Amino acid sequence: MRTPFDILADYEQRSLVHAVQLPARELGPETWRGVGYRVGDHRLVSQFGEVVEILSMPPVTPVPGAQPWLLGIGNLRGNLFPVVDLKLFLEGERTVLHEGQRVLVMRQQGGDVALTIDELYGQRSFGEEQAIDPAPLAQGRYAHFVDRAFHSDDADWSVFSLSRLARTPEFRQAAV
Repeated sequence: MRTPFDILADYEQRSLVHAVQLPARELGPETWRGVGYRVGDHRLVSQFGEVVEILSMPPVTPVPGAQPWLLGIGNLRGNLFPVVDLKLFLEGERTVLHEGQRVLVMRQQGGDVALTIDELYGQRSFGEEQAIDPAPLAQGRYAHFVDRAFHSDDADWSVFSLSRLARTPEFRQAAV
């Protein structure tokens, strides 16, 4: 008598005989990969290693005496972390918070920090042939954090360095 496991194993074997193999998509070593998102009118990408997690906006407790761009302190699984309005820090304009708001969590010395973003695009990959001059995109405060850019899908993407942001003295000093 066949067991349920034997029957399932038989189904699997018969289905694999008819499976269509898709061609392997190989990404060369010259391919740059990261997380794509939007802050204001800027399409940005940051390296995967700089983004710890992507979350829904956590409840935030305000911190008295903090810079306006520091929205407050959030709590994730018992860990406290600052929540920063990245658009306000970079552009001087508040992010319009909405239902389903996302934050990027980045690591910095002393703990994680959540950064509000306007829109999440997910994983992005770029080849060196898509590289463009970053100067037109790196205007204002963005100039300190952008030194590469790519053009893909009729849009320009600035490579935004979260690690450089974390080392910026102004960003590290959130007290008024």
